[in-house]
Amino acid sequence: MSKTLVVYYSLEGSSKLVAEAIAGATGADILRLEPIKDIDASKSTKYLWGGKDVLMRKKPELKPFDKDPKDYEALFIGGPVWAWTFCPAVRTFVTLHKPVGKKVALFLSCGGDPKKAMLKFRKQLDGNEIVGDATFIEPVHKDTEKQVEKAKAWAKEMLAK
Repeated sequence: MSKTLVVYYSLEGSSKLVAEAIAGATGADILRLEPIKDIDASKSTKYLWGGKDVLMRKKPELKPFDKDPKDYEALFIGGPVWAWTFCPAVRTFVTLHKPVGKKVALFLSCGGDPKKAMLKFRKQLDGNEIVGDATFIEPVHKDTEKQVEKAKAWAKEMLAK
């Protein structure tokens, strides 16, 4: 059993890219959060519906997990920033399956300033040792290889803590 798990949600691929880089660099297992009813990433209304879900503090029901986060000592948890906070699928995970007493590293992918989102994210994971956080600005669209390398280096640094 691996000691580390990468938990993530990705609508358009940025957080998936980062999560896979982290898992590849650390040998961690990976758990993709999949809402039973997800937003259609191909539609122009995705921002409207995503923003509404954030503002309404929705917690979408997730498909069953194939891994139990309780079995892991360290977790990387991440996803995109929506409406200045972390996305609803991650909200569901940290609310209903809240890890406690774990080493946790947080990552966000976004197109703008993630400071408020990261503060809210950290607050949701009280009761854990937050070893660090990182943000990745549009990794599938800007400096992809550089951001993948950043994710790998950051992940190794977090595990060493």
